[in-house]
Amino acid sequence: MNDLPNIPDRHSGDATVQLTKEVAKPEEVVPVSSRRRYWLPLLLFLLTCLSTFWVGVTSWQPFEVLSDAALAGDLMNVRRLVLTNWRQGMIYSASLLGILLLHELGHYVATLVYRIRATVPYFLPFPINSFGTLGAVIAIDGMAANRRQIFDIGIAGPLAGLVVAIPMALIGAQQLDLSSPAYGVIGLKMPLLLDWLIRWHGVAGYENQTVYLTQMNPCFAAAWVGFVITGLNMIPVGQLDGGHITYTMFGKVAHAIAKLIVVLAIAFMVYYQHYVFVLMVALLLLAGTEHPPTRDDTAPLGWFRVLLGWCSLMIPILCFPPMVFELAT
Repeated sequence: MNDLPNIPDRHSGDATVQLTKEVAKPEEVVPVSSRRRYWLPLLLFLLTCLSTFWVGVTSWQPFEVLSDAALAGDLMNVRRLVLTNWRQGMIYSASLLGILLLHELGHYVATLVYRIRATVPYFLPFPINSFGTLGAVIAIDGMAANRRQIFDIGIAGPLAGLVVAIPMALIGAQQLDLSSPAYGVIGLKMPLLLDWLIRWHGVAGYENQTVYLTQMNPCFAAAWVGFVITGLNMIPVGQLDGGHITYTMFGKVAHAIAKLIVVLAIAFMVYYQHYVFVLMVALLLLAGTEHPPTRDDTAPLGWFRVLLGWCSLMIPILCFPPMVFELAT
């Protein structure tokens, strides 16, 4: 998913780094790669597997299921759902984690190619929302990479994730059945790319670019989440993937673009009273909308990267629906 703020480099004056230098003798300093702790990302990955499995089992309504069980004081319905829908949960979990994992591995492999310090991916489980996860993150030492390397690291994730998300969307669209009346209160709005796929398949009963949670199938639900996360990450702000791309292409002009997008996002939420991403906007403002300089901002991109960068600006338009969901009236 998106990159965390840059890891402080060895000469940044970071207190932890200084303490390490003072206590350890030069010959005792352990290489960064061998100091990595894998138990936490592995634990988070396993928890995300369980979280997404649970969400698939509940047909993407985990909060409602838990609320009903708590009110009734009976967990038998939860047990019944697990026994009945375990296959749906497995398919959804594997499909979504495949998209997210390949996205993060795209970033990670690019950092290995360029020998840029980076963490392994950290997955973020969230078992009470309709997706089972908040995505995944990877932190890189951006100040050690030049302009061309940052471009490659930024673009590698979204492109790798879409390699899985698009086939999942095709399979899921073929399995959609919207002819029966929908029930439930939450309808997911379709990104343009999914909207085109549904219309191309001629799915009966499709109206208002909306598919309700109860009409989802696991492949389509995973593709929807994968598209939304990819589109969100490609918004050209700060150190999101899109922020990397626009900074390497436009330099400091990208800072003005980022500020404009944040202002428009806030105005959109206020005008339509659609506050689903208010936390995301707050985090972006807290982290900063400006992209820090690379090790060498003059490194040439070449015509192919420039063309690819311009094409990638279409990803948030095609993959991210401004109105993410609507409530049934």
